[in-house]
Amino acid sequence: MSLCPHCGQPIRRATGCTACAAKTVWRLPAREAVFERRLRLAAVPLALLVAWLLVHGGLSHVLLRTFFSMWVHETGHALAAWLCGLFAFPGPWFTPVGGERSWLIVLLVTGAIGLLGYRAWRGRHYVPAALIVLLLPAQLMCTFGLSHRRVEELVLFGGDAGCMLIGTLLMTTFYVRKDSSIRTGWLRWGFLVIGAAAFADAFATWWAARTNLDAIPFGENEGTGPSDPSRLVDMYGWSVSSLIHRYVSLGLLCLIVLAIVYGVGLGGSRPESEGPQAEDSR
Repeated sequence: MSLCPHCGQPIRRATGCTACAAKTVWRLPAREAVFERRLRLAAVPLALLVAWLLVHGGLSHVLLRTFFSMWVHETGHALAAWLCGLFAFPGPWFTPVGGERSWLIVLLVTGAIGLLGYRAWRGRHYVPAALIVLLLPAQLMCTFGLSHRRVEELVLFGGDAGCMLIGTLLMTTFYVRKDSSIRTGWLRWGFLVIGAAAFADAFATWWAARTNLDAIPFGENEGTGPSDPSRLVDMYGWSVSSLIHRYVSLGLLCLIVLAIVYGVGLGGSRPESEGPQAEDSR
């Protein structure tokens, strides 16, 4: 009977040392967990940094906005309209919005919220399920508690607000559980890129507007009329300072939420990596 040169244990099988084989089974998940932890540590900050740098470029900003943030911006308009019971269809650079509330839209949105909440609960995503359910009272308030004028303001504000809110939500998907289809299907990488681009594009604009009013996109959009900030200020009486304050406050709140999810995501990856390593060291 020979001894294993690695661990000194007797080799009783022709296939090799069973003790080393058992440790190898533990070592592979440990390496995967360590790699995942490194990804969770670096991916979101790095994506935000790269997006921030691209936003401050010339051609890079145009490409980022055209392929990523513009679509999230228009989706933000549409989501705000849907929550208020209005028809909307997000398109390239423009989102047509209906003028009257539709019961069909109200029922479809309610059903979609309920279905998403149910699927999240069935998938044991309890915190996302609770957050999704909170959309129901928000929908109720937007549909029946806001005047038509306030709805129009919310839909206009929802463009860049949607970039920051939806962008943050997309980035948080990077920390889903290992058995989630978002992770196993590599969707989280695409969501991370889109989310970081959308958030950085909108937040950079309003962060710069604190000290430079020329950063605010006032004026006319070709083919669609006045820009969102121009309408909010000229048609609905928002002051420039309140416009900046609301967007910047929302962006900072999104960053706080993202930081909390980031910390929880790092903490959640620790037991997964430490357990196998402890077993491997025995």
